[in-house]
Amino acid sequence: MEYSKLVAVSGLPGLYELISSKTDGAIVRSLDDQTTKFASSRIHQFSHLESIEIYTIRDNVNLVEVFQAMQKAGGQLPDVKDNGAIKKYFESAYPDMDFERVYGSDMKKMVKWFEVLQKNNVELKLSEPEEEEETEEVAEAAVEEKPARKAAKKKEEKEEAGEEKPAKKAAKKKEEGDEEKKPAKKAAKKKAE
Repeated sequence: MEYSKLVAVSGLPGLYELISSKTDGAIVRSLDDQTTKFASSRIHQFSHLESIEIYTIRDNVNLVEVFQAMQKAGGQLPDVKDNGAIKKYFESAYPDMDFERVYGSDMKKMVKWFEVLQKNNVELKLSEPEEEEETEEVAEAAVEEKPARKAAKKKEEKEEAGEEKPAKKAAKKKEEGDEEKKPAKKAAKKKAE
């Protein structure tokens, strides 16, 4: 299972694997009990775990960095019901977290999600978008070459045939004496009430 396919669905507990997306929602599989269901986009919102960031003292960091720090810290995860224990755990596991802007409920979610990821043996790494960018650049270069080739072929054909475009003639300027001047339109008279 890939980390890039995991989503959090608003209104539904836990994490889900995105199986297929449709125009009116998505088909998701729960990581807890492996049930598959349809989640409507009218009711639910989908958040890819890759797009979730956490406030820190410096710059925001991706959620996967916090999970990797939790993995390195090892040890026992705190009880989800104890806010003090959760805060102490994150102070030791990821001390750069901005505890004024990251709420206790968010830290609880991170602990729950980390437990689910560990149970399902999900590798904690971001997908690499560099491959897609390279293929797009190659495709754009090929598209640019085709019109250039067509224009060059047309130009060569015209040169071989000896055809040249006729020179454009300058437009004749109208002389004031040649045309009769039309009288200017008069403004309409206002009606008296």
